[in-house]
Amino acid sequence: MSHSTEKNPNPSPNHSEIKTPPRSKRPRALSLPDIWLKEQDLKYAFIKMHLKSVSSTPSHSPLTSSSHPNLQFLQSLSIDPPGPDYFSHLSDELLLQIFSKLPISQHVSNSLVCKRWLYLHGRLVQSLNLTDWSFIESGRVFLRFPNLSDINIISACIRTSKNSGILVTHKSLSVHVDARLSPTNGFVVQNDDLVPSNSIDQVLELLAKNYPNLRRIVVVGAREKGLSSIANECHTLQELEFHCCGDLSLKGISACQNLQVVKLIGSINGFYSSVVSDIGLTILAQGCRRLVKLELSGCEGSYDGIKAIGQCCQMLEELTLCDHRMDGGWLAALTFCGNLKTLRLQSCKNVDSSPGSPQHLGSCLTLEELQLQGCQLRDKQSVEALFLVCENVREIVLQNCWGLEDDVFGLACICRRVKILSLEGCSLLTTGGLESVVLSWKELQRLRVVSCNKIKDGEITPALASLFSVFKELKWRPDSRFLLSSGLAGTGVGKKDLLATPFYAMI
Repeated sequence: MSHSTEKNPNPSPNHSEIKTPPRSKRPRALSLPDIWLKEQDLKYAFIKMHLKSVSSTPSHSPLTSSSHPNLQFLQSLSIDPPGPDYFSHLSDELLLQIFSKLPISQHVSNSLVCKRWLYLHGRLVQSLNLTDWSFIESGRVFLRFPNLSDINIISACIRTSKNSGILVTHKSLSVHVDARLSPTNGFVVQNDDLVPSNSIDQVLELLAKNYPNLRRIVVVGAREKGLSSIANECHTLQELEFHCCGDLSLKGISACQNLQVVKLIGSINGFYSSVVSDIGLTILAQGCRRLVKLELSGCEGSYDGIKAIGQCCQMLEELTLCDHRMDGGWLAALTFCGNLKTLRLQSCKNVDSSPGSPQHLGSCLTLEELQLQGCQLRDKQSVEALFLVCENVREIVLQNCWGLEDDVFGLACICRRVKILSLEGCSLLTTGGLESVVLSWKELQRLRVVSCNKIKDGEITPALASLFSVFKELKWRPDSRFLLSSGLAGTGVGKKDLLATPFYAMI
């Protein structure tokens, strides 16, 4: 019998053809992040396997949390499915009440929990300083923050390089400075740096449409059209801060019947320049008759502009002039402000270049407080005219004023009803000059003297010391020597013949 056999070099039934694997490329060397991630994956897999074996152990097994000290630690490392969301059963109004009770510092962290909390956080925000122009122009700000009542868009309207490490700040205005600063005019904000006025007007129209309950807004470089939309739609607007404004643009806010606080910044040295004259002041006075506080910074004007404000704005209680460029004679117009209580001059190079004769000045009968901060008081005629107009004040504050010598400060004797006097940084005023004035004020009750280096403890006369003893309030820190003596009091280091005794110890 013949059998047909098949040629097979390997008759094993488990035979399989051995194939040479194709030549592969050299594997890539693992980087440090890859090694770390793989190590973390191994640790995580080990923890999950260990917990699974622990959970499958019978209840009578000796492996319990007390016998296995690492069990609780391993369970804390495991990632379990999230539990039920109890906050989902609460309404938005109730959650808003809960979030409103939390500190403001926690609002941002709470908004990162979920999309719903992010939306609710946006409804809580009422005041916002916008820095991205596209965020406003695209309308995203209205979806993210639907209930804004206080908006500042200055930083968004000034297109300067945000990558610059130099930040120039003037009060509420901050601008990044780069190599584009032109040395010809010396202004930080050039005309090309501002967003075009028509774009600003369009954004103001969007703000007026989406925020009809707006109460405060800070704008720059706007025109009449954009401000008119704010005035027509936002009937509750009470406070306006307008930078780089002009006379004709003030027509837009003449329809704001409920404006109470207005701050007009015409020019800022080194930043920008614009003109606000008597024309703009008259337009403002005729339209906004309910003004309570008015601040004019870098504005021009004269007697006519201040007179128009006094006659039309009968509710005006506080007037602030900062670095004014007023023509001579404006002081006499203050008598038309029948309800003015506070007059504040800040960083003014002069009070009034030509006040006129004292017989024609008059006085503000309702004025209670006079503040001079960083002003130049070298002109005796203008300072005398100021004290004549303010002769009924109850409080005088003089802070870091240049040229305030004894004879200039002696003109304050005109104000005989002063009850509070505050002096700070008056380096030219001496003890004798202070004494000559305060002894003439029979109603003086409170005195504050800080950083006046020529006022010395050792020069205090018995008459002045007896007056100090009856004051209701006395803050006496005239110079650095007093600070040294008060710091060494009770240590035995200083002696009377070498170190003057602090005056507060004398009374």
